[in-house]
Amino acid sequence: MKLVLTDRFIKAKKKTAKGQSTDFPDALVPGMALRVTHTGHKTFVLIARYPSKPKNPTRRALGTYYEPPENLPVEEQTNRHGALTLAEARGKAREWLDLIGRGVDPRIDDSRQKAAERRKAVSTFKVIAEAYLDRHKDLAKHGEAKRILDAEFIKHWGDRPAADILPEEVADVIRTIVNRGATYQAHNSLGHLRRVYNWAIGTHEFGLVSSPVSALKPKDLIGGKRPRIRVLTDDELRAVWKVAAGKWTAPKDDKRVRADKNAEDLGYPYGPIVRLLILTGQRENEIAGISWSEIDFEAKLLTIPASRMKGKDLRTHEVPLAPDALALLKSLPRFSKGDYVFTTTAGKKPVNGFSKAKERVDRLSGVTGWVFHDLRRTMRTHLSALPVQDMVRELVIAHVQPGLHKVYDQHSYRDEKRECLTLWEVKLRGMLKPKPPTDVADIEAERARRLP
Repeated sequence: MKLVLTDRFIKAKKKTAKGQSTDFPDALVPGMALRVTHTGHKTFVLIARYPSKPKNPTRRALGTYYEPPENLPVEEQTNRHGALTLAEARGKAREWLDLIGRGVDPRIDDSRQKAAERRKAVSTFKVIAEAYLDRHKDLAKHGEAKRILDAEFIKHWGDRPAADILPEEVADVIRTIVNRGATYQAHNSLGHLRRVYNWAIGTHEFGLVSSPVSALKPKDLIGGKRPRIRVLTDDELRAVWKVAAGKWTAPKDDKRVRADKNAEDLGYPYGPIVRLLILTGQRENEIAGISWSEIDFEAKLLTIPASRMKGKDLRTHEVPLAPDALALLKSLPRFSKGDYVFTTTAGKKPVNGFSKAKERVDRLSGVTGWVFHDLRRTMRTHLSALPVQDMVRELVIAHVQPGLHKVYDQHSYRDEKRECLTLWEVKLRGMLKPKPPTDVADIEAERARRLP
């Protein structure tokens, strides 16, 4: 006999005869019943012809009956271990009946949903991005991909499920990159993110079925891929250097390093980083990630391993340290807990965020409309005025030589690069003084002085 189940009726049913169980069908949902055992255990069940066993009606449990203790506050009625209220049981039964009507077995559907939830729980953006990088170590731009994914995306979305990232969130990050003047970086960032999602979808491993990047068009979001040509004027370079070269006090070991936000200079670690970018012409991440083990003070040489270099032809890059660059590095604090030169964690990790430092340089120097990479272009432009072979100028900033030259010419050009960087420091010293820049005669005099 069917009856409309109520909480009052369910609570009144204590137990059945020993060794027996009794079903009490619900008049509101076909096939649903309350099953009470001889021990008083109460379970909601659904009796139906399931797609996996269509010949005979089968009883399957929906869940145990949830009867909250008396006087228990609502906010504490959450830890049910899968138990259902009467209303929840009816809702689940109707969902099962709908699935059965469409030829779907609820048990299989439930298993798929749980598997999808498990994949979603472990498939955070950081997990997927790191898996992509780990399985594509031979990627032509692996170093660039890692830097971009870490700095632009993992920083924002690391612990979030990758499937929850929305197209508008991707667009916001890309627009932020564009607004700081890094159009090329924006294109590269969007491209790397697109490849991560396409790869994850193709593996059928992370539960991803769509990409938030698929509907975003680079031309609409970013614009044309135009190379930056910004070069700082001598006055601008002098202003930036002045901010970066202010006095600072080396902090005590094993304590976090913090720049004084009220000071009229950039302070450690970003001040020395900016000066070294100008002195050497290297990329910001190549300088920011320097460790003490990469510096040979006796040989006056910085050796950047291939793993930290950018480009298709990843090679170890030697940067001879001219006098000013060498003196700058010797003046920096050392930490016992880590090997990194530029750090805010006592050497454990290198610095990796430049936006606040850049804003501060802009404010203190009055120079705007530039990015840190423009220092590299500015330095390389000035190298063209030095009496140095063009090939050496390119090798100084780690530009790979075209054609067979890079294959057959394995000479390090260490001495030639050292001379180029030394002459650049001579020119730079003149530019930083409140007088006209050093002319060619001064450079030739420096060269003559250094020759035996």
